[in-house]
Amino acid sequence: ISFNAIDSALSSLKNCQSYINSGMDVTTQVALDLVESFNDEEDVNNMEKVMLEYAAMDRELNHYIKAFEETINQVKREKPENLPDLESLAKEKFLEMESKNSDSDLQRNEKYMYFKDQLKEMKKQYNLFCDHGNDTIEQIDEDIAVTRSQTNFICPITQMTMKRPVRNKVCGHIYEEDAILEMIQTQKQKKKKVRCPKMGCSHVDVKGSDLVPDEILKRVLDSQKKQ
Repeated sequence: ISFNAIDSALSSLKNCQSYINSGMDVTTQVALDLVESFNDEEDVNNMEKVMLEYAAMDRELNHYIKAFEETINQVKREKPENLPDLESLAKEKFLEMESKNSDSDLQRNEKYMYFKDQLKEMKKQYNLFCDHGNDTIEQIDEDIAVTRSQTNFICPITQMTMKRPVRNKVCGHIYEEDAILEMIQTQKQKKKKVRCPKMGCSHVDVKGSDLVPDEILKRVLDSQKKQ
């Protein structure tokens, strides 16, 4: 097996990672739809099982990619006179990584953690249904919106109602996605860090990697718009 063949295989594997990520995003949306539609708890739990299966695939793929990358780097660094069996070396590294697997690895998967966080928030909001008797879904949506402070609808950067809210995992504050990303990019060009634009926040290094979509708030905003 040649370096070129490995590079080609790694490129294909990384494409597979994007499909896994997309699958996890879709599963999260389906789970939130199920909660919003007051479906059976078992259906929601099945979505969590799907997320864990995706997390397991992601872990295995990451190990496979890492094993081959480490093998290539090792051979290039040592420059042996005869090229060794790269596939066997990589397989050995892969099996070593896999031997250290644990269930906690899957629960630390970033997209799985996001899934759990959003599901918990959605369930908390829709528990209000128990207090509404025969209210319509529209009335429930309105009451859910009221439980969120109106200031949460306004982006601290644009001072306008948000359309695509993202939450900072570090400080918990929410911004319009385009606005905060533009701010980060502008400050990056000046080689400066971005302070959280929420008044009173002490977080001084907002990064794009710390931003996650606030799916629950977006659903509330979309519901408000329809009304």
